[in-house]
This record gives sequence, structure tokens and C-alpha cells, in this order.
Amino acid sequence: MGTCAGSLSTVAAVERLCAGARDLRVFRADVLQVLGRVVDFDFHVWVLTDPATGVGMDPLAVAPDLDRVPEIIRLKYLTALNRWSSLDRPAALGDAREQSRLWRDYQRRHEILDVISVVFRDQFGCWGFLDLWTRQPQATEGLDLLAELTPLLTAALRRGQARLFDEVGATPPLGSGPAVLMFDDDLRLLGMTPGADDWARLLLPRADGAHPIPAGALNVAAQLLAREEGIDHAEPLARVHLHQGRWVTLRAARVLPDQQIAVTLEPCTSGERLDLFARTHGLTVRERELLLVLASGLDTAGAAARLHLSAHTVQDHLKSVFDKTGSRSRLLLLARALGR
Repeated sequence: MGTCAGSLSTVAAVERLCAGARDLRVFRADVLQVLGRVVDFDFHVWVLTDPATGVGMDPLAVAPDLDRVPEIIRLKYLTALNRWSSLDRPAALGDAREQSRLWRDYQRRHEILDVISVVFRDQFGCWGFLDLWTRQPQATEGLDLLAELTPLLTAALRRGQARLFDEVGATPPLGSGPAVLMFDDDLRLLGMTPGADDWARLLLPRADGAHPIPAGALNVAAQLLAREEGIDHAEPLARVHLHQGRWVTLRAARVLPDQQIAVTLEPCTSGERLDLFARTHGLTVRERELLLVLASGLDTAGAAARLHLSAHTVQDHLKSVFDKTGSRSRLLLLARALGR
């Protein structure tokens, strides 16, 4: 890691990137380039997550053997050590790496000696996690710098998710029929319905025309395995942005009697969208309650009665919601939140 002056310049550079962050894939790549000047790492995996469940849905990764992505994802979810769902601050594997299933079964054979893990979480949810893989021993020197950067990066990731709700407009219909992908316990794709293929091509376009497997589908399937093994109890669910303000929900469940893993894709319900909209825009509990009441069709008087507040207090809360979401009217607010 660099000197104190290098750390200060790194913080300043990351602050500038956070202030101008728009496309979260470009943003993450730019941040990694800055980090690479002061933190030694050879590979990286930076995954955006559903804020409520912490299940991954948009990875940015450079790792050896990326054609074995299902194996990497499966082992990551089945590794309890430094898991993003329980990590409080940046941490390295260090001498405990033998306890990591991902290291024992995959990273070791690629000469990875240590992994720094960072989680991006605030009071509104978990927005992602970052693993920096290094072939250098004892990667603890960068932990303090990463701890300083974590709140900045967390806020930028949340704001980036919020901007996806700005896309309001007509959306083309998707293919008809159920959208289901089937996996075995090694996350090998066994098959998919035609409807799932239509959705998958929007989530993960491929120039070669082959059937794509969205990372979100692998992540929810892996979370089901982790839940079954008692490693994490979050629901195997992730809400993923499709396009033009459209969000889809991916869920994983067992199918009887063969015990295969089915991942379903379906449009987010109004409640799922409202929850995600409120989290990404940092609404308070009371502001979220007001948003739900307005979405049910009540006016100011009705909202005041439902929430046991004065009309004046409701207007104050509504003004705060407008400020946080950048909405100029109730119509625009609900159009963005509900996708109408």
C-alpha cells in the first residue's frame, strides 16, 4: 500500500468518482483502477446485491477460469468466513484461509494467498460486496483505507440504484408463458422455458446468440443452497433492473420430486417496487409509510387519517419525499415508484 499522502489522494479520487457516478459498471471499474494504485490485488469480484436480501444480481469480475462462474458463485455462497451478510468492516482471510470453502476448493489451485472482503451496507440495506484476490501474502495493509472509503462507496451504489427508477415510459412486452430456469446442485443449467430465454436475453445480451444465464439466477440458486446448509437465512430472492424502469424478481425453490432448483423470473409486484424505491432513495420509516398510502390512492386528508397525522405533517413528509426522490409531483413520484 502507498504512503499516507497516497491514501489521501486515493480518498479524493474516489470522492470525485462517487460524485459523478452514473453507470454503476463504469463506476466500479473506475474505482478498481484507483484502488489498484495503492492496494495489491490480482483479481476482483464486485457484486451488486438486492438491499433487502443481500443476494447478488450484477457482478463485475476478473478472475482465473471465468468459464467456471457457477462453481465460483456456489462456493462463495457456501463460505461462511468473511461472508458479506455478516461482515462489519473490511477483512482479509489471512491465516484463516483454510476455513474458506471457496479458497480450499477453488482459489488455492490458482495460487491465491489472501482475499480482502468489503461489504457496502447502510441503514437502508446491503448494496453490494467486493472481494480483492491477491497472490501476495497477508493483505491486511489496505484494510484501513478501504474502511474509510466504504461509506462513500456505499452511498454512491445506493444512489446509482435509485437513478434506475428515472426511466419512465412505455416498455415493450416480453414473451408470453412462464419464465423458469432449472439447475442442479452444482448450478449447471438443465433447461429453461421459452419465456425465460426472452427475459434472459434482455438481462444478459450475447452477441453469439447462445442461451445466456443471468448472474442473478445463479446467485438466487446459490442462496437457496446456503439457506439449506444454515449458512445464511435470507430469502433466495433478488430484484433486478431489466430496462426502461422495469424490474424483475428472481426466486429460487426446489421442485418435487427430483429436487432440482427452479429459478423463476416475474415482474416485481407493486410492493416489491415500492420497497426498493424507498430504500434506494433513503426514505425514513414514516416517509415509506406515506409512500405506501399514496400508492393506495389516498389524498392528503386520507393519508393523514390513515397515518394518524395532521394534514400539515403529511405535507412536510411529502416535501421531504419529493426532495429525496427528485420528484416534482405525486403523479411523477408514483409513476417512478410503480413503473406506470
